[in-house]
Amino acid sequence: MAGISITRRELTATGSATTTGSAAMTAHLAEIARTVAPGAHALLILDGSGWHGSTGLAVPDNLSLLTLPPYSPELNPVENVWAHLRANKLAITVFNT
Repeated sequence: MAGISITRRELTATGSATTTGSAAMTAHLAEIARTVAPGAHALLILDGSGWHGSTGLAVPDNLSLLTLPPYSPELNPVENVWAHLRANKLAITVFNT
């Protein structure tokens, strides 16, 4: 990721995204775009993280971004992993003594 300058800015009281997050996301999108086959187009499905929808993102021409609707954990596969862990591994266990 040579040539990308990332600056740091503190979070504001409203919790807005940092320039670091937007710059890192832009760099990540550039890396993904490099791996897309020539002439192909990729669709990235994103959650509602602040820098995923930042106006400062530079989205390459061979990528499209689709943001999941808010409060839709059923559409985000990672949420299923957490549900499984909470139900089976992180739950309180009572042992016979």
